Amino acid sequence: MCNVGGMDRLLRIVAGLVLIGLAATHTVGLWGWIGVVPLLTGAIGWCPAYSLFRIRTCRTKP
Repeated sequence: MCNVGGMDRLLRIVAGLVLIGLAATHTVGLWGWIGVVPLLTGAIGWCPAYSLFRIRTCRTKP
């Protein structure tokens, strides 16, 4: 079930990759590895927090 739309997915993937890159180059601390979360939610198109709050940014019908 998709609940993350196109632009939302793109922004999540980019933000996740940037955070992971910064963590891998030791520019930021270990907290940078939290970028795995937006990367995965953007890649699969589903966000558990969106489900909890019944938010949908994708155009498909439930």
